[in-house]
Amino acid sequence: MDFDSSCKNKKTANESMLICCMLFISEARNRAALDVIERAARIDPESVIVNKFEDRVYNRIRFTIVSYVVVDSTGSPIYSPLHQTVLAIVEAAYGAINLELHSGAHPRLGVVDDIAFHPLAEASLDEAAWLAKAVAADIGSRFQVPVFLYAAAHPTGRAPDTIRRELGYYRPNFMGSQWAGWNIPEILPENPDHGPNHVSRTRGVTLIGARSWVTLYNIPIMCTDVSTARRIARMVSARGGGLPTVQSLALFHGDDSAEIACMLLEPNRIGPDRVQAQVEMLAAQEGLDVEKGYFTDLSPEMIVQKYMNLISARRD
Repeated sequence: MDFDSSCKNKKTANESMLICCMLFISEARNRAALDVIERAARIDPESVIVNKFEDRVYNRIRFTIVSYVVVDSTGSPIYSPLHQTVLAIVEAAYGAINLELHSGAHPRLGVVDDIAFHPLAEASLDEAAWLAKAVAADIGSRFQVPVFLYAAAHPTGRAPDTIRRELGYYRPNFMGSQWAGWNIPEILPENPDHGPNHVSRTRGVTLIGARSWVTLYNIPIMCTDVSTARRIARMVSARGGGLPTVQSLALFHGDDSAEIACMLLEPNRIGPDRVQAQVEMLAAQEGLDVEKGYFTDLSPEMIVQKYMNLISARRD
C-alpha cells in the first residue's frame, strides 16, 4: 500500500501507536549473512532496530524492530512501515542462509523461524494481529514458504508450542542435544495458513503471531546431563505442573553448562525472580549450581523510549 499524504497526516496524530516485531533467524555465526540481513532491516528509516540478541552456540539471532501503525477514520489499521521492512529481512535471510547447512543448540523449523508482533504504547493487539496476518500472506505467496499463524493472528488463538510439537520442533536430531539440517517430512502433516504444504529444505517453515508482551529469561545451570536439565525445565513449566504461565526449555550452552530458557507469558503475574528461585531450588535438589538469569531483550518501556530517542535523533 502506498504511504500517501493522508497516511502521513494520520501518522503524526498516532505516533504513540507502535508495533514491535521480534524476528528470530536461524543464524549467528556467518557474519556476511548477518550483515546482509541487517542492511535490509535498515533500508526504511521509519523502522528502527532497537535491539539484537545473538548467540553463536544456539546459532540464532533475534532482531527487535519497532515502527508505527496508521489507522483510518474508523480506527482500522491500514499501514505500517514494518510490513515492507519485515519482508525485506525475510528475503535477505532466504538469500543468505541455507537451512540444510545450519546446525545449533536451539530448535528451529526454518531460516526465518518465528516472527512475533507485539503492540506497544497505545497500539492494540488487533492492530498487531492485522500486521501479522498481512505479513504472513505475503511470505507464503511471495516466497512459497509454509506459514503457520498463532495467538491473536489465528482464529482459534492456538499457541505456537502446539504447532511446534506437531512439527517435531522439540526433538533434537544431532548428538542428542543439537539440531542440524532439515529433519521433518517435506509434506507437512497439516496444511499451513499460508503458502504450500510442501517444504523447501533450504528455507523450512515460518511461524508468525501476535500476542501481548512476553518476557524471555534464560537461567544458566552447571549441568552436562541431558535428562537432568530437561527434568528441571519440565518441572519449572506450567505444562509440567510448575509455575503457571511459564514455558521452559532446557538447552545446552557449551561443554559444561545448560540454560533453562523461559518464556514468561504473564510477567506481571509470574516474574523472573520467582522463576529464578524455582530453578535454584530444583537444581539444588540435583546438587547443581545456578547462575543469575538474564533477559534477552529490553522491557517494553525501554524499547519505546529507545525508539523515540532514535527517531528524534534522525529527525534532528
